[in-house]
Amino acid sequence: MEIEKIAVIGFGVMGREITRLCAQHGFKVVARDISDGILKAGMEEIKSGRWGLEKTVEKGKMTREEAEAALSRIEVTTDLKYACNDADYVIEAVPESLELKKKVFAELDEICPEHTILASNTSSLPVTQIAAATKRPEKVIGMHFFQPVVVMKLLEIVRGLLTSDETLEVSKRLAEQLGRVIAVVKDMGTGFPSIRLSHALAVEAIRIVEEGVATPKDVDIILKYGYNHPMGQFEFTDWIGLELRAKVWEEMYKLTGDSKWRTPPLMRQLITAGFKGDPKRWKGSRGGFYEYFGQQRST
Repeated sequence: MEIEKIAVIGFGVMGREITRLCAQHGFKVVARDISDGILKAGMEEIKSGRWGLEKTVEKGKMTREEAEAALSRIEVTTDLKYACNDADYVIEAVPESLELKKKVFAELDEICPEHTILASNTSSLPVTQIAAATKRPEKVIGMHFFQPVVVMKLLEIVRGLLTSDETLEVSKRLAEQLGRVIAVVKDMGTGFPSIRLSHALAVEAIRIVEEGVATPKDVDIILKYGYNHPMGQFEFTDWIGLELRAKVWEEMYKLTGDSKWRTPPLMRQLITAGFKGDPKRWKGSRGGFYEYFGQQRST
């Protein structure tokens, strides 16, 4: 199966970055969201945001002609049927809610051609449960991109219980065409390896700070310069947003009943007090871990 047109459903942070990546690698992309305002803001971010095409051109990693060609391959719409009725591959990137994703996949199943593969960019939710909302579970797969998509090369491909060999192979081929480094994992309903490892590290980092052993900045220094992590856990949490990260963990707690997924008390308190993350990224936020502890961030 050859992929010519990709539909991206959801044009928030992840959806717009995935759209840009696909267009940059030669695919025609139609992105869909529920309002013209979201679509307009997303296109502005693709053009001139922190990881936008203009910045890429300025850094000499892409020519202006290549950037313009990528933009010409992107179309946006609020019409779900228009976006998907002739798509070969759909990547869903709506908020991390199992019920919402199941609703979207049921709609996609009705609209999309029989050959269309339906992929979810979920970072934690069971692909098998999402697939159960369709009549084509063999054509449903998880394609977990990492943020920022243009920088992070890893793509975690999640195979549901009924995902077919063909769907997996087509998805792997697409990932390679997008320049990703692939890790293929099974959906066991207990969280993907990436989220389990990330969660364990983040919770231990927060516990260290709660105990007064070290500050967020010192923990990040240890991770960056002792373990060669490109970004410390507190820098990452402030950047991606405390509420978003906590929502993923709480969703996993509801799904598994495992108390390890409960959001640490300090993080819950900060969210309640209005500390949503880096104020440069999160409008109305009082800051994140760094601001609360009165520390200067390096990123």
